[in-house]
Amino acid sequence: MRHQKSGRKFGRNPAQRKAMFRQQAISLILNERIVTTEAKAKELRSVVEKLITIAREDTSHTRNIVMSRLDHEKSVDRLFTEVAPRFEGQPGGYTRMAKLGVRKGDGAPTVLIEFVD
Repeated sequence: MRHQKSGRKFGRNPAQRKAMFRQQAISLILNERIVTTEAKAKELRSVVEKLITIAREDTSHTRNIVMSRLDHEKSVDRLFTEVAPRFEGQPGGYTRMAKLGVRKGDGAPTVLIEFVD
């Protein structure tokens, strides 16, 4: 039984899941919005919102923490200089999802995930 187990597996091992969410977080930070499946977007939301909360305080320590999780200098710079300052007084809820319908190939529900302005 699967009672009270949190998180989705997506048919991947933990290293693959971590890599997938790292790349999606980088894409979201650089492009402001991405289209993905609904389940992936729901999991990605928690990853990105935690990064933004850390990045709201711009110190060398917080930059090292975010860099260790993303490992992409351009996205870390953009997160600290452009994205996080927008949400300075906001206690959470930095992203929104808009449903787009189903994907043609397999019928998976797709969503647009983007930062709230």
